[in-house]
Amino acid sequence: MVEDDESRLIEEIRAGSDTAFREVLDHHGPSISNYVRRMINRHVDAEDIVQDTFLRFWSTRDRYDASRSKLTTWLHRIAHNLCIDSIRRRHFDDAAENDLEDTRRGPAEAYALTEQADRVQRALSELSERQRSAIVLCHYQQFSNKQAAKILDLSVDALESLLRRGREKLKQFLSETIDEP
Repeated sequence: MVEDDESRLIEEIRAGSDTAFREVLDHHGPSISNYVRRMINRHVDAEDIVQDTFLRFWSTRDRYDASRSKLTTWLHRIAHNLCIDSIRRRHFDDAAENDLEDTRRGPAEAYALTEQADRVQRALSELSERQRSAIVLCHYQQFSNKQAAKILDLSVDALESLLRRGREKLKQFLSETIDEP
């Protein structure tokens, strides 16, 4: 989305335009959905968080300041906060395996088609919330380190440290799961 188009859409949304909101939803929805699904293993929870992200966007649209961040950064920040809230409410336990099974049903079938994707998803769920967010934002969502740091409210150095530690843990976890009989 071009910055001029985005500025126009934001102004229209502030004026209450459902059509402009739909354009933003159509443009940014898939990216937000992908991010949330990688952060949250349960399909139903992920759908709720995506909806909540755009509801919050609508209800706080007057607070968005394009001079401080891109719209995609702001939307990902909202989604990130909602994901962290959800993760903190729901402690991961033995039900994590069942959560992975839920992601293979319905519209999310394409999400985890291979055994390798399942191992990577399990490995991601083993990371701390912050390490998982950093990896998902930089590697899956393809945000720059600077953009991801802004979303996570960190310095770039702190983000890079999270990425380094997260990659090491992923590497360790994945090598252990490959070695298992």
